[in-house]
Amino acid sequence: MQLKDTQRLELPAAGDFHVHLRQGEVMELVTPHIRKGGVDTVFVMPNLQPPITTVAQAVEYRSKLQAIEPNVNYLMSLYLHSSITPEVIAEAAKAGIAGVKLYPQGVTTNSESGVAGDFITAFNETFSAMQEHDIVLNLHGEVPGAPPSKDVTLEEAFLPTLKKLHETFPRLRIVLEHCSTAAAISAVKSCGPEVAGTITAHHLYLTGDISEVDPHAFCKPIPKTPQDRDALLKTVASGDPKFFFGSDSAPHQLSTKSATPPPAGVFTQPVAVQLVLLALEEATEKGIVSEADITQDRLEAFLSRSGRKFYKLPEQSPAAAAAGSKIVLERKQGETIPQSIKSADGKAEIGISKAGAQVFALSWV
Repeated sequence: MQLKDTQRLELPAAGDFHVHLRQGEVMELVTPHIRKGGVDTVFVMPNLQPPITTVAQAVEYRSKLQAIEPNVNYLMSLYLHSSITPEVIAEAAKAGIAGVKLYPQGVTTNSESGVAGDFITAFNETFSAMQEHDIVLNLHGEVPGAPPSKDVTLEEAFLPTLKKLHETFPRLRIVLEHCSTAAAISAVKSCGPEVAGTITAHHLYLTGDISEVDPHAFCKPIPKTPQDRDALLKTVASGDPKFFFGSDSAPHQLSTKSATPPPAGVFTQPVAVQLVLLALEEATEKGIVSEADITQDRLEAFLSRSGRKFYKLPEQSPAAAAAGSKIVLERKQGETIPQSIKSADGKAEIGISKAGAQVFALSWV
């Protein structure tokens, strides 16, 4: 497929298996933009204030999201905490909670209540219960603190822990979220089929030098080298079912992004699918991936099928089917990414990544 010459593309609705929808006025603003980005199913992060640590909180949060945008399937998660016992896992399974998110303490936004020390031993019974109840463990795979050396990133330093978790709990489904290095890709590939990885849109076009100077490109994990970015692009283009889309779209009020340092998070939700296609198009133009590698089947696998299969979902979200089951992307003159989205009363405004770039127009059929 020659993306640069493609004028119209029809795809199944995308699944986005890592989103931040926040709470309050920001939640009210960003949630309606899920479908605008071509997505009908989202895996929702629990790092609110306070974090989602009970099944009742997760169920209430899902209800709030459904009230805002009912045509989306919300997969809910719990925040790994000392209160997440095997009994809570059993309750979560009955309530349809999809996963438990592990944040090492202090590594990113709202991770102050995350785990510390030897958490594999500390949560042995919880992980065992998750394995038995078939609930996914979602990993923010970084170690807290400074990089161990100039040659080893915080994410690479976490990879032995991923492998130990997989060896200790071989039937536990695990997702290494927002892979940002070639080493992370290799680590996921070296594990069994129970281990998968998500790849964001923004890690397909950002590198560390950009993230350092552009507050709208600053995120955790920090984008790495061009070689790491290229490894992610090649992985997406390969169609490997162990990797699927998780945007890690993370909204912050525009006013806070001018702080030093800015809060970590890149907001891509309104143009999630379009940004993936733009990154792949630019990659083919630069010769990073071959045009022959970008096929309809591989796009569908990365954006929709592989993630749904891993989470044991139907190919189409029943809740969303009535509002359109496929997305159509068309090139239209003047279709560009806006600078921001803004609430009607002006109290909430979120800057969008890659503002001004030309992208496909998206509609539902």
